[in-house]
Amino acid sequence: MTDNTLDLFRDSSRPDSDVDRPRVTSQPPAPRVWTVRQVNRASRLLLEETLPRLWVGGEVANFRRQRSGHCYFTLKDEVAQLRCVMFRRDAARLPADPEEGMTLRVFGGLTLYEARGVFQLIVSRLETESEGGMWKLAFDRLRARLDAEGLTDPSRKRALPAFPRTVGIVTSPTSAALRDVVAVVARRAPWLRLLVRGTRVQGVGAGDEIAAAVSRLAEVPDVDVIVVARGGGSIEDLWGFNEEAVARAVALSPVPVVSGVGHETDVTICDLVADLRAATPSAAAEAVAPDRQWVAGRLETLGQRLGRGLAGQVRSRRWWLDQLADSLFRRGRRRVHASRDAMAAARAHMVAAMSARMRHEASRLSEAAAALDALSPLSTLARGYAVPLGRDGKLLRRAGDFPRGRDFSLRVVDGYVPCAVTGRPTDPATRAAREG
Repeated sequence: MTDNTLDLFRDSSRPDSDVDRPRVTSQPPAPRVWTVRQVNRASRLLLEETLPRLWVGGEVANFRRQRSGHCYFTLKDEVAQLRCVMFRRDAARLPADPEEGMTLRVFGGLTLYEARGVFQLIVSRLETESEGGMWKLAFDRLRARLDAEGLTDPSRKRALPAFPRTVGIVTSPTSAALRDVVAVVARRAPWLRLLVRGTRVQGVGAGDEIAAAVSRLAEVPDVDVIVVARGGGSIEDLWGFNEEAVARAVALSPVPVVSGVGHETDVTICDLVADLRAATPSAAAEAVAPDRQWVAGRLETLGQRLGRGLAGQVRSRRWWLDQLADSLFRRGRRRVHASRDAMAAARAHMVAAMSARMRHEASRLSEAAAALDALSPLSTLARGYAVPLGRDGKLLRRAGDFPRGRDFSLRVVDGYVPCAVTGRPTDPATRAAREG
Protein backbone atom coordinates (compact mmCIF):
# COMPACT_ATOMS: atom_id res chain seq x y z
CA MET A 1 0.00 0.00 0.00
CA THR A 2 1.38 3.39 -0.99
CA ASP A 3 2.36 5.69 1.85
CA ASN A 4 1.05 9.25 1.16
CA THR A 5 2.52 10.74 4.33
CA LEU A 6 4.20 14.10 3.70
CA ASP A 7 6.97 15.17 6.04
CA LEU A 8 6.83 18.98 6.12
CA PHE A 9 10.15 19.17 8.00
CA ARG A 10 12.12 17.03 5.62
CA ASP A 11 15.24 18.59 4.19
CA SER A 12 14.18 19.04 0.60
CA SER A 13 17.79 19.56 -0.50
CA ARG A 14 18.70 15.92 0.24
CA PRO A 15 17.42 12.95 -1.76
CA ASP A 16 14.70 10.74 -0.28
CA SER A 17 17.11 7.82 -0.09
CA ASP A 18 19.30 9.75 2.29
CA VAL A 19 16.37 10.67 4.50
CA ASP A 20 14.93 7.12 4.64
CA ARG A 21 18.27 5.32 5.03
CA PRO A 22 19.07 4.39 8.65
CA ARG A 23 21.87 6.41 10.10
CA VAL A 24 24.77 4.62 11.74
CA THR A 25 26.17 7.02 14.22
CA SER A 26 26.99 7.08 17.78
CA GLN A 27 24.92 10.28 18.41
CA PRO A 28 21.40 11.21 17.20
CA PRO A 29 21.35 13.83 14.41
CA ALA A 30 20.65 17.47 15.33
CA PRO A 31 17.07 18.56 14.41
CA ARG A 32 16.57 20.89 11.38
CA VAL A 33 15.28 24.33 12.48
CA TRP A 34 12.92 25.96 9.95
CA THR A 35 12.20 29.62 9.71
CA VAL A 36 8.63 30.88 10.04
CA ARG A 37 8.72 31.96 6.43
CA GLN A 38 9.71 28.47 5.32
CA VAL A 39 6.94 26.90 7.34
CA ASN A 40 4.32 29.28 5.98
CA ARG A 41 5.53 28.88 2.43
CA ALA A 42 5.53 25.10 2.68
CA SER A 43 2.04 25.22 4.15
CA ARG A 44 0.82 27.52 1.36
CA LEU A 45 2.27 25.24 -1.31
CA LEU A 46 0.72 22.22 0.37
CA LEU A 47 -2.72 23.84 0.42
CA GLU A 48 -2.57 25.17 -3.14
CA GLU A 49 -1.19 21.95 -4.64
CA THR A 50 -3.26 19.51 -2.64
CA LEU A 51 -6.74 21.00 -2.39
CA PRO A 52 -8.66 21.84 -5.60
CA ARG A 53 -10.65 25.02 -6.14
CA LEU A 54 -14.03 24.55 -4.52
CA TRP A 55 -17.41 26.07 -3.66
CA VAL A 56 -17.94 27.07 -0.04
CA GLY A 57 -21.23 28.18 1.49
CA GLY A 58 -21.89 30.22 4.60
CA GLU A 59 -23.00 33.53 6.08
CA VAL A 60 -21.02 36.65 5.24
CA ALA A 61 -19.68 38.89 7.99
CA ASN A 62 -17.53 42.04 8.11
CA PHE A 63 -17.59 42.61 4.34
CA ARG A 64 -15.47 45.62 3.47
CA ARG A 65 -14.16 47.01 0.20
CA GLN A 66 -10.78 48.74 0.41
CA ARG A 67 -9.62 51.73 -1.63
CA SER A 68 -7.43 49.37 -3.58
CA GLY A 69 -10.54 47.61 -4.81
CA HIS A 70 -9.86 44.39 -2.89
CA CYS A 71 -12.72 43.00 -0.77
CA TYR A 72 -12.23 41.25 2.58
CA PHE A 73 -14.87 39.34 4.50
CA THR A 74 -15.50 36.30 6.71
CA LEU A 75 -17.58 33.29 5.77
CA LYS A 76 -18.96 31.38 8.75
CA ASP A 77 -21.40 28.70 9.85
CA GLU A 78 -22.60 27.63 13.30
CA VAL A 79 -19.20 26.43 14.55
CA ALA A 80 -16.44 27.79 12.29
CA GLN A 81 -15.37 30.70 10.16
CA LEU A 82 -13.15 31.19 7.13
CA ARG A 83 -11.37 34.36 6.10
CA CYS A 84 -11.86 35.31 2.47
CA VAL A 85 -10.36 37.84 0.08
CA MET A 86 -11.59 38.86 -3.38
CA PHE A 87 -9.04 40.77 -5.38
CA ARG A 88 -9.82 43.90 -7.35
CA ARG A 89 -10.15 42.31 -10.80
CA ASP A 90 -12.81 39.86 -9.60
CA ALA A 91 -14.41 42.30 -7.16
CA ALA A 92 -14.97 44.82 -9.97
CA ARG A 93 -17.49 42.41 -11.48
CA LEU A 94 -19.68 42.43 -8.38
CA PRO A 95 -22.86 44.43 -9.05
CA ALA A 96 -23.27 45.12 -5.32
CA ASP A 97 -21.71 44.37 -1.97
CA PRO A 98 -23.46 41.62 0.05
CA GLU A 99 -25.31 42.52 3.22
CA GLU A 100 -24.26 41.41 6.68
CA GLY A 101 -25.57 37.93 7.50
CA MET A 102 -26.48 37.10 3.90
CA THR A 103 -26.03 33.47 2.92
CA LEU A 104 -23.46 33.18 0.12
CA ARG A 105 -21.70 30.58 -1.89
CA VAL A 106 -18.23 31.45 -3.10
CA PHE A 107 -15.83 29.77 -5.46
CA GLY A 108 -12.08 29.91 -5.00
CA GLY A 109 -8.86 28.33 -3.85
CA LEU A 110 -7.50 27.91 -0.34
CA THR A 111 -4.15 29.43 0.50
CA LEU A 112 -2.14 30.79 3.36
CA TYR A 113 -1.06 34.40 3.63
CA GLU A 114 2.61 33.94 4.38
CA ALA A 115 3.28 37.33 5.98
CA ARG A 116 0.76 36.72 8.77
CA GLY A 117 0.26 33.00 8.64
CA VAL A 118 -3.45 33.49 7.94
CA PHE A 119 -5.44 30.70 6.39
CA GLN A 120 -7.82 32.18 3.79
CA LEU A 121 -9.84 31.55 0.67
CA ILE A 122 -9.05 33.49 -2.51
CA VAL A 123 -12.54 34.08 -3.99
CA SER A 124 -12.98 34.50 -7.72
CA ARG A 125 -16.77 34.24 -7.83
CA LEU A 126 -19.49 35.15 -5.34
CA GLU A 127 -23.18 34.32 -5.50
CA THR A 128 -26.22 34.38 -3.24
CA GLU A 129 -28.45 31.40 -2.73
CA SER A 130 -31.55 33.44 -3.63
CA GLU A 131 -32.81 33.55 -7.22
CA GLY A 132 -30.93 36.11 -9.28
CA GLY A 133 -28.04 36.31 -6.85
CA MET A 134 -26.07 39.48 -6.37
CA TRP A 135 -27.43 40.90 -9.61
CA LYS A 136 -30.99 40.87 -8.31
CA LEU A 137 -29.84 42.33 -5.01
CA ALA A 138 -28.12 45.25 -6.77
CA PHE A 139 -31.13 45.68 -9.06
CA ASP A 140 -33.58 45.82 -6.15
CA ARG A 141 -31.40 48.24 -4.20
CA LEU A 142 -31.09 50.70 -7.08
CA ARG A 143 -34.76 50.39 -8.01
CA ALA A 144 -35.82 51.14 -4.42
CA ARG A 145 -33.65 54.27 -4.39
CA LEU A 146 -34.94 55.47 -7.77
CA ASP A 147 -38.54 54.73 -6.72
CA ALA A 148 -38.03 56.87 -3.61
CA GLU A 149 -36.78 59.74 -5.81
CA GLY A 150 -39.77 59.40 -8.15
CA LEU A 151 -37.66 58.64 -11.23
CA THR A 152 -39.75 55.56 -12.07
CA ASP A 153 -43.10 57.28 -11.44
CA PRO A 154 -45.37 56.85 -14.49
CA SER A 155 -46.64 60.43 -14.09
CA ARG A 156 -43.25 61.87 -15.08
CA LYS A 157 -43.04 59.95 -18.33
CA ARG A 158 -43.39 62.10 -21.45
CA ALA A 159 -45.29 61.39 -24.65
CA LEU A 160 -43.25 60.63 -27.75
CA PRO A 161 -43.36 63.10 -30.65
CA ALA A 162 -45.86 61.98 -33.27
CA PHE A 163 -43.68 63.04 -36.20
CA PRO A 164 -40.01 63.24 -35.16
CA ARG A 165 -37.43 64.54 -37.62
CA THR A 166 -34.24 63.11 -36.07
CA VAL A 167 -33.93 60.01 -33.88
CA GLY A 168 -30.82 59.48 -31.75
CA ILE A 169 -29.74 55.85 -31.25
CA VAL A 170 -27.46 54.58 -28.47
CA THR A 171 -26.15 51.09 -29.21
CA SER A 172 -23.16 49.20 -30.52
CA PRO A 173 -22.40 50.27 -34.11
CA THR A 174 -21.85 46.63 -35.11
CA SER A 175 -24.83 45.12 -33.28
CA ALA A 176 -27.81 43.28 -34.71
CA ALA A 177 -29.98 45.66 -32.69
CA LEU A 178 -28.83 48.59 -34.82
CA ARG A 179 -29.52 46.67 -38.02
CA ASP A 180 -33.03 45.85 -36.79
CA VAL A 181 -33.73 49.50 -35.93
CA VAL A 182 -32.46 50.73 -39.31
CA ALA A 183 -34.53 48.14 -41.17
CA VAL A 184 -37.74 49.02 -39.32
CA VAL A 185 -37.24 52.76 -39.81
CA ALA A 186 -36.46 52.31 -43.51
CA ARG A 187 -39.68 50.36 -43.95
CA ARG A 188 -41.96 52.58 -41.89
CA ALA A 189 -40.52 56.12 -42.17
CA PRO A 190 -37.65 56.41 -44.66
CA TRP A 191 -37.62 60.21 -44.29
CA LEU A 192 -36.39 59.96 -40.67
CA ARG A 193 -32.81 60.96 -39.94
CA LEU A 194 -30.94 58.51 -37.68
CA LEU A 195 -28.06 59.79 -35.56
CA VAL A 196 -26.11 56.86 -34.03
CA ARG A 197 -23.88 57.26 -30.98
CA GLY A 198 -21.81 54.07 -30.88
CA THR A 199 -20.93 52.59 -27.48
CA ARG A 200 -20.16 49.32 -25.77
CA VAL A 201 -23.27 47.59 -24.48
CA GLN A 202 -21.74 45.08 -22.08
CA GLY A 203 -18.69 44.62 -19.91
CA VAL A 204 -17.00 46.71 -17.24
CA GLY A 205 -17.41 50.44 -17.98
CA ALA A 206 -20.25 49.96 -20.48
CA GLY A 207 -22.73 51.74 -18.21
CA ASP A 208 -20.65 54.92 -18.12
CA GLU A 209 -20.30 54.88 -21.91
CA ILE A 210 -24.06 54.40 -22.38
CA ALA A 211 -24.82 57.26 -19.99
CA ALA A 212 -22.34 59.55 -21.78
CA ALA A 213 -23.85 58.67 -25.17
CA VAL A 214 -27.38 59.49 -23.97
CA SER A 215 -26.22 62.83 -22.54
CA ARG A 216 -24.33 63.71 -25.72
CA LEU A 217 -27.29 62.98 -28.01
CA ALA A 218 -29.61 64.95 -25.72
CA GLU A 219 -27.46 68.03 -26.35
CA VAL A 220 -27.91 67.85 -30.14
CA PRO A 221 -30.54 70.49 -31.06
CA ASP A 222 -32.19 68.49 -33.88
CA VAL A 223 -32.72 65.24 -31.92
CA ASP A 224 -36.41 64.79 -31.04
CA VAL A 225 -36.28 61.37 -29.34
CA ILE A 226 -33.55 58.90 -28.24
CA VAL A 227 -33.62 55.10 -28.54
CA VAL A 228 -31.39 53.00 -26.26
CA ALA A 229 -31.15 49.53 -27.85
CA ARG A 230 -29.49 46.17 -27.28
CA GLY A 231 -30.36 42.58 -28.07
CA GLY A 232 -31.04 39.90 -25.49
CA GLY A 233 -28.54 38.29 -23.14
CA SER A 234 -27.94 37.16 -19.59
CA ILE A 235 -28.38 39.52 -16.68
CA GLU A 236 -24.61 39.94 -16.58
CA ASP A 237 -24.56 40.91 -20.26
CA LEU A 238 -27.34 43.46 -19.76
CA TRP A 239 -25.96 44.84 -16.53
CA GLY A 240 -24.61 48.01 -18.12
CA PHE A 241 -28.24 49.15 -18.55
CA ASN A 242 -28.88 48.54 -14.81
CA GLU A 243 -26.27 51.03 -13.60
CA GLU A 244 -27.19 54.23 -11.80
CA ALA A 245 -25.28 56.42 -14.26
CA VAL A 246 -27.55 55.24 -17.11
CA ALA A 247 -30.69 55.83 -15.03
CA ARG A 248 -29.58 59.39 -14.18
CA ALA A 249 -28.70 60.21 -17.79
CA VAL A 250 -32.05 58.95 -19.06
CA ALA A 251 -33.96 60.83 -16.34
CA LEU A 252 -32.12 64.10 -17.08
CA SER A 253 -32.56 63.89 -20.86
CA PRO A 254 -34.54 66.91 -22.15
CA VAL A 255 -36.05 64.77 -24.92
CA PRO A 256 -38.07 61.54 -24.49
CA VAL A 257 -36.11 58.27 -24.26
CA VAL A 258 -37.29 54.86 -25.50
CA SER A 259 -35.60 51.79 -23.99
CA GLY A 260 -35.45 48.74 -26.27
CA VAL A 261 -33.08 46.51 -24.29
CA GLY A 262 -33.13 42.70 -24.39
CA HIS A 263 -36.14 40.57 -25.20
CA GLU A 264 -39.70 40.71 -23.91
CA THR A 265 -38.93 39.11 -20.54
CA ASP A 266 -35.84 41.23 -19.84
CA VAL A 267 -36.44 44.24 -17.57
CA THR A 268 -33.67 46.72 -16.82
CA ILE A 269 -33.38 49.90 -14.77
CA CYS A 270 -33.15 51.77 -18.08
CA ASP A 271 -36.60 50.36 -19.00
CA LEU A 272 -38.10 51.60 -15.72
CA VAL A 273 -36.73 55.16 -15.96
CA ALA A 274 -37.27 55.63 -19.72
CA ASP A 275 -40.35 57.39 -21.02
CA LEU A 276 -41.35 54.23 -22.90
CA ARG A 277 -40.23 50.60 -22.56
CA ALA A 278 -40.22 48.57 -25.77
CA ALA A 279 -39.99 44.80 -25.67
CA THR A 280 -37.25 44.64 -28.34
CA PRO A 281 -35.09 47.04 -30.38
CA SER A 282 -37.45 46.52 -33.33
CA ALA A 283 -40.42 47.45 -31.15
CA ALA A 284 -38.55 50.58 -30.04
CA ALA A 285 -38.05 51.56 -33.69
CA GLU A 286 -41.74 51.01 -34.40
CA ALA A 287 -42.61 53.23 -31.42
CA VAL A 288 -40.68 56.24 -32.74
CA ALA A 289 -41.19 55.79 -36.51
CA PRO A 290 -44.74 56.46 -37.75
CA ASP A 291 -45.97 54.02 -40.40
CA ARG A 292 -45.94 55.76 -43.78
CA GLN A 293 -49.17 54.06 -44.86
CA TRP A 294 -50.85 55.36 -41.73
CA VAL A 295 -49.33 58.80 -42.39
CA ALA A 296 -50.64 58.75 -45.97
CA GLY A 297 -54.13 57.80 -44.79
CA ARG A 298 -53.94 60.38 -42.05
CA LEU A 299 -52.94 63.08 -44.53
CA GLU A 300 -55.81 62.15 -46.81
CA THR A 301 -58.25 62.30 -43.92
CA LEU A 302 -56.81 65.60 -42.77
CA GLY A 303 -57.08 66.96 -46.33
CA GLN A 304 -60.75 66.10 -46.43
CA ARG A 305 -61.31 67.57 -43.00
CA LEU A 306 -59.39 70.67 -44.02
CA GLY A 307 -61.55 71.06 -47.14
CA ARG A 308 -64.74 70.71 -45.14
CA GLY A 309 -63.40 73.04 -42.52
CA LEU A 310 -62.44 75.68 -45.07
CA ALA A 311 -65.83 75.43 -46.77
CA GLY A 312 -67.51 75.86 -43.41
CA GLN A 313 -65.25 78.79 -42.62
CA VAL A 314 -66.12 80.41 -45.96
CA ARG A 315 -69.83 80.01 -45.28
CA SER A 316 -69.43 81.27 -41.77
CA ARG A 317 -67.34 84.25 -42.84
CA ARG A 318 -69.73 85.06 -45.70
CA TRP A 319 -72.71 85.05 -43.33
CA TRP A 320 -70.70 87.12 -40.89
CA LEU A 321 -69.80 89.60 -43.64
CA ASP A 322 -73.46 89.81 -44.71
CA GLN A 323 -74.50 90.50 -41.17
CA LEU A 324 -71.75 93.06 -40.85
CA ALA A 325 -72.78 94.74 -44.12
CA ASP A 326 -76.41 94.93 -42.96
CA SER A 327 -75.32 96.30 -39.63
CA LEU A 328 -73.06 98.85 -41.29
CA PHE A 329 -75.86 99.88 -43.67
CA ARG A 330 -78.33 100.33 -40.83
CA ARG A 331 -75.82 102.18 -38.74
CA GLY A 332 -74.85 104.32 -41.75
CA ARG A 333 -78.46 105.14 -42.50
CA ARG A 334 -79.09 106.10 -38.91
CA ARG A 335 -75.93 108.15 -39.00
CA VAL A 336 -77.02 109.91 -42.23
CA HIS A 337 -80.46 110.65 -40.82
CA ALA A 338 -78.99 111.92 -37.61
CA SER A 339 -76.50 114.04 -39.53
CA ARG A 340 -79.27 115.34 -41.82
CA ASP A 341 -81.39 116.34 -38.83
CA ALA A 342 -78.39 117.93 -37.20
CA MET A 343 -77.60 119.84 -40.40
CA ALA A 344 -81.21 121.03 -40.73
CA ALA A 345 -81.21 122.21 -37.14
CA ALA A 346 -77.85 123.88 -37.63
CA ARG A 347 -79.11 125.46 -40.83
CA ALA A 348 -82.23 126.84 -39.15
CA HIS A 349 -80.11 128.07 -36.29
CA MET A 350 -77.69 129.67 -38.71
CA VAL A 351 -80.52 131.35 -40.69
CA ALA A 352 -82.06 132.68 -37.48
CA ALA A 353 -78.68 133.86 -36.29
CA MET A 354 -77.94 135.54 -39.62
CA SER A 355 -81.38 137.22 -39.68
CA ALA A 356 -80.88 138.54 -36.19
CA ARG A 357 -77.39 139.66 -37.09
CA MET A 358 -78.64 141.37 -40.22
CA ARG A 359 -81.38 143.16 -38.28
CA HIS A 360 -78.88 144.23 -35.70
CA GLU A 361 -76.43 145.43 -38.32
CA ALA A 362 -79.23 147.19 -40.28
CA SER A 363 -80.20 149.03 -37.12
CA ARG A 364 -76.63 150.01 -36.53
CA LEU A 365 -76.31 151.08 -40.16
CA SER A 366 -79.44 153.21 -39.90
CA GLU A 367 -78.11 154.88 -36.80
CA ALA A 368 -74.74 155.46 -38.44
CA ALA A 369 -76.46 156.82 -41.59
CA ALA A 370 -78.51 159.21 -39.51
CA ALA A 371 -75.44 160.40 -37.68
CA LEU A 372 -73.59 160.72 -40.95
CA ASP A 373 -76.48 162.51 -42.55
CA ALA A 374 -76.50 164.94 -39.73
CA LEU A 375 -72.92 165.78 -40.47
CA SER A 376 -73.33 165.86 -44.27
CA PRO A 377 -73.17 169.18 -46.13
CA LEU A 378 -76.23 168.09 -48.10
CA SER A 379 -78.34 168.27 -44.99
CA THR A 380 -77.10 171.77 -44.49
CA LEU A 381 -78.00 172.59 -48.08
CA ALA A 382 -81.41 171.04 -47.50
CA ARG A 383 -82.03 173.64 -44.84
CA GLY A 384 -81.63 176.48 -47.47
CA TYR A 385 -77.96 177.01 -47.59
CA ALA A 386 -75.84 177.15 -50.80
CA VAL A 387 -72.11 176.67 -51.35
CA PRO A 388 -70.26 178.87 -53.90
CA LEU A 389 -67.74 176.98 -55.98
CA GLY A 390 -65.24 178.33 -58.46
CA ARG A 391 -64.73 176.95 -61.91
CA ASP A 392 -62.00 174.72 -60.55
CA GLY A 393 -64.40 173.35 -57.95
CA LYS A 394 -62.74 175.11 -55.03
CA LEU A 395 -64.90 176.53 -52.32
CA LEU A 396 -65.20 180.32 -52.35
CA ARG A 397 -65.11 181.47 -48.75
CA ARG A 398 -64.27 185.19 -48.61
CA ALA A 399 -65.58 188.32 -50.25
CA GLY A 400 -62.29 188.73 -52.01
CA ASP A 401 -62.96 185.50 -53.84
CA PHE A 402 -65.82 187.26 -55.74
CA PRO A 403 -64.36 190.02 -57.92
CA ARG A 404 -66.69 191.76 -60.32
CA GLY A 405 -67.34 189.82 -63.46
CA ARG A 406 -66.27 186.45 -61.99
CA ASP A 407 -68.30 183.39 -62.87
CA PHE A 408 -69.01 180.84 -60.23
CA SER A 409 -71.73 178.31 -59.34
CA LEU A 410 -73.84 177.75 -56.31
CA ARG A 411 -74.22 174.21 -55.01
CA VAL A 412 -77.74 173.86 -53.77
CA VAL A 413 -79.46 170.79 -52.43
CA ASP A 414 -80.58 169.52 -55.78
CA GLY A 415 -77.85 170.80 -58.18
CA TYR A 416 -75.68 173.67 -59.34
CA VAL A 417 -76.77 177.28 -60.20
CA PRO A 418 -74.45 179.28 -62.49
CA CYS A 419 -73.84 182.80 -61.24
CA ALA A 420 -71.77 185.86 -62.09
CA VAL A 421 -70.56 188.77 -59.88
CA THR A 422 -72.10 192.03 -61.12
CA GLY A 423 -71.42 194.34 -58.21
CA ARG A 424 -68.77 194.90 -55.64
CA PRO A 425 -68.76 192.68 -52.52
CA THR A 426 -69.54 194.46 -49.25
CA ASP A 427 -68.96 193.35 -45.64
CA PRO A 428 -71.93 192.48 -43.42
CA ALA A 429 -71.72 195.61 -41.27
CA THR A 430 -71.94 197.96 -44.22
CA ARG A 431 -74.86 196.02 -45.65
CA ALA A 432 -76.70 196.14 -42.36
CA ALA A 433 -76.28 199.90 -42.14
CA ARG A 434 -77.72 200.37 -45.59
CA GLU A 435 -80.64 198.19 -44.88
CA GLY A 436 -81.30 199.94 -41.65
